[in-house]
Amino acid sequence: MQSYTIGQAARLLGVSPDTARRWADAGRVATHRDESGRRLIAGKDLAAFSVELAQTSAGEEDASYTSVRNAFPGIVTAIKLGDVAAQVEIQAGPHRLVSLLTREAVEELGLEVGMEATARVKSTNVHIDRV
Repeated sequence: MQSYTIGQAARLLGVSPDTARRWADAGRVATHRDESGRRLIAGKDLAAFSVELAQTSAGEEDASYTSVRNAFPGIVTAIKLGDVAAQVEIQAGPHRLVSLLTREAVEELGLEVGMEATARVKSTNVHIDRV
């Protein structure tokens, strides 16, 4: 069975290794040690915990109301405005996302380089939410 280090689990859950370590210390997710003493999380345990985590965070007040599930929170790194259309680039961790939208939408959202925003991807569409 596949097992994951705390760092790998953190990347998969979208949190820092410190957060994943605190969750493991608190017993929220079960760990075991390998022959070299590293703490590992069994794949089945990590999968169950990720589902539980998604269900508990789905009820948070600051969650957006949208059908788009693939969210990439990041920072706006570039905006190219045309007369009608605009191109917005967001760096979300290691991911660079580019969205083409109307100039009016960029202005209504008040998007500027350096501000936080969330790119939401559904199929081939990228939606931008202002944080």
